[in-house]
Amino acid sequence: MNIDAVDRQIIQATQAGLPLVAQPYQAVAEEAGLTVEDVMQRLARMQRDGIIRRIAAVPNHYKLGYRYNGMTVWDVADRYVDSLGPQVAELPFVSHCYQRPRHLPDWPYNLFAMVHGKTEQDAERQVAAIADLLGERARSHEVLYSTKILKKTGLRIGG
Repeated sequence: MNIDAVDRQIIQATQAGLPLVAQPYQAVAEEAGLTVEDVMQRLARMQRDGIIRRIAAVPNHYKLGYRYNGMTVWDVADRYVDSLGPQVAELPFVSHCYQRPRHLPDWPYNLFAMVHGKTEQDAERQVAAIADLLGERARSHEVLYSTKILKKTGLRIGG
């Protein structure tokens, strides 16, 4: 990682999450002794350079009442996955969607999409909607429901 002391200070100020205030970047800027513009420019550069991947809200679905959080995995014909993946990702109930390599013969799945339901029926309706969208181009699928949150952190650096 190619970061200087100021980048490190911004990372340390944000690695546990942005401050829960009306102007979080202003709070980070004040803590770092910078302007908001400096903070935003440095964050944009670090993202562009691959030092940080993204700046996003990371909800705790369980605390929000979503008890049925399922990673759906789909065996989609390779010739369709590039066109269908973005369509699945655009569904309003899909929090993230990506393509991964198959590991044959045990793991034929190449398209993954995370769904969240407050009830099992909610999650099943979402899975059915994805199945309808994919149609016969999906040869099979599974749903892997989570039972706890294993990781909800990003880049961590020490002082």
